[in-house]
Amino acid sequence: MNKRVFVPFTLVLLLAGCAGITPAERAAMMQQEVEEMIQVYGPACEKLGYQADTDAWRECILKLNTTNAVRHLEYEYSTHMAPAGCRSYRGFFRCPPF
Repeated sequence: MNKRVFVPFTLVLLLAGCAGITPAERAAMMQQEVEEMIQVYGPACEKLGYQADTDAWRECILKLNTTNAVRHLEYEYSTHMAPAGCRSYRGFFRCPPF
């Protein structure tokens, strides 16, 4: 087999083998994510007056996680997505005239 064909073919096979995540692995990853959210936001929700292990407490955790994720995305968008030479504020850009 030609070396120019063999190396890319081998890389494709290796990547294809790594890409498949089984449903059990996906469930384990989701469970770990939930446990991390409980550790991070659970105490804050209890301080806000929600009793632990109730539906309202779980909803509080999800809301705090969502709020944090949205703020992170807004920050990433406003600081890293601005065109060169432009300033950004809450998703709006102010660019110098050309």
